[in-house]
Amino acid sequence: EEILRGATTDIYFVRSYELLHHMGLGGTPVVAEIFARRGGVFAGIQDVKRLLADKNGVKMWSLDEGEEFESREVIIRVEGPYDQFGLFETVILGCLASPSGWATAARECKQAAGDSAVFCFGARHLHPAVAPVMERAAIIGGFDGASCILAAKLAGGEPVGTVPHAVILIMGDTVEVANVYDKVMPADAPRVVLVDTFHDEAEEALRVAEALGDRLAGVRLDTPGERGGVTTDLVFEVRNRLDQKGFGHVNIMVSGGLNPERIIELKAAGASAFGVGSYITAAPPIDMTMDLKVINGLPVAKRGRIPGITDNPKLKRQI
Repeated sequence: EEILRGATTDIYFVRSYELLHHMGLGGTPVVAEIFARRGGVFAGIQDVKRLLADKNGVKMWSLDEGEEFESREVIIRVEGPYDQFGLFETVILGCLASPSGWATAARECKQAAGDSAVFCFGARHLHPAVAPVMERAAIIGGFDGASCILAAKLAGGEPVGTVPHAVILIMGDTVEVANVYDKVMPADAPRVVLVDTFHDEAEEALRVAEALGDRLAGVRLDTPGERGGVTTDLVFEVRNRLDQKGFGHVNIMVSGGLNPERIIELKAAGASAFGVGSYITAAPPIDMTMDLKVINGLPVAKRGRIPGITDNPKLKRQI
C-alpha cells in the first residue's frame, strides 16, 4: 500500500506533480524510455507490470526477464499520461536495478557451473522483505532453485534445502541425523547431508554413505574458514574416497563463499552442485535511467540525449 500511494518515491516527483497539476499539465501525454548504464541480465519487470497495470492510458514495452542487454540499451518504454506513472519513476527503477544486478551475478555463476546445479542460499544476507525478490532474481539469472520458501514460490517452484548444522549439533551425530532425515522426510526430498560438523569430511561422507546406501543423493561440504574452508584438495579427496567404496552416485555439494572462479575450480575437483549466497547479494545494482523522449507527440530530450523514440526490436508489449 505504501509503494502504491507513492510513499517510497523521491519527494521531487511529488513536487513535480503538484506543479504540473497546478498548471493543468498533469495529464500531458509522454513517452519515457529506460536504459541501463552497463550490460547485464534483465529482471524485475513483473513488479513494474503490477505497479502500472491499472493506470489509465498507460502502455509499456520491455525486454523479457532473463534476457541479456548491453550498456545504454533501452530496456523499457512507457507511454501514457505523465501523471499516471511519473510519480513512480523511483519505484520503477528500484524494481529493476537490484534484481538485474542479482540476476547478472547469478548468470555468471551458472555459466561457471555449466551443467551442474546451482542454488541460491542468500536470504540470510538481506532484509526479509527483500530476500524473496533477490532469490527469485537469481533463478531468473539461471539458478536451479532457492532455499527461501517465498522466493521459490514466486518463481513457480519449490524451495531447496535439507537441515543446518544446528540439528546435527543437537542430536550429536551426523549419521543419526541422516537416518532420521531418511525416515521422516518425504520420498521426493533428496537425501543430502552435511558432513563437516564433527569429524573429518571424507570419513563422515563414507559413514553417511554406508548408512543410507543408494538412498543418499549427496553430501554437502560447508567447512568454515576457521578450518580452511572448502578446498579443491578436500573435494578431490572426498570424491575419490566415495568412488573407491562404490558410492559414485553420491554427489558433492559445496557452499560457503563461492564465486564463479571458485565454482570452476571446485567443479574440476569433483563437486557437482553449488550453494551460492554472498556473491549474489553483494552484486551491485545496475544503474537505470528514465528519460522523457516524446511530449505531446513531439520528440524531446535533455542535452546529451537524442530526442525521440529509440528503436529496439527486442522490446515486447507488456501492458
